[in-house]
Amino acid sequence: MLAGVVPCVDDVVLVVSELVGNAVRHTTAGPDWLTIEIDGDQVIVAVHDPEPDGSDVHLSEEAADPLAESGRGLWLVQTLARRWYVETTAVGKAVVAVLPRGEAAVSRAAGS
Repeated sequence: MLAGVVPCVDDVVLVVSELVGNAVRHTTAGPDWLTIEIDGDQVIVAVHDPEPDGSDVHLSEEAADPLAESGRGLWLVQTLARRWYVETTAVGKAVVAVLPRGEAAVSRAAGS
């Protein structure tokens, strides 16, 4: 499925892991679907749950503390993605992350 986007596969896997983990930990029903869409030069990841209130999906203030043991999930998503947002749906909400399809964030950060 992610053939042809090999450079960013690790970033996509990490974002999926963080978004699904957040839905498991912070919603009563947990996630009910996941989509990964390749669209031109980007990969769009969406994790949906049936709870409609997206107001509690935000960066944790603990993310600023490098010694914190939790609270960095959305910070990682924000770091790896071009953008992320919460979208209200007819039966809940989806947290969506849009990642570049090219080289992985680690390579971009290293300037290689």
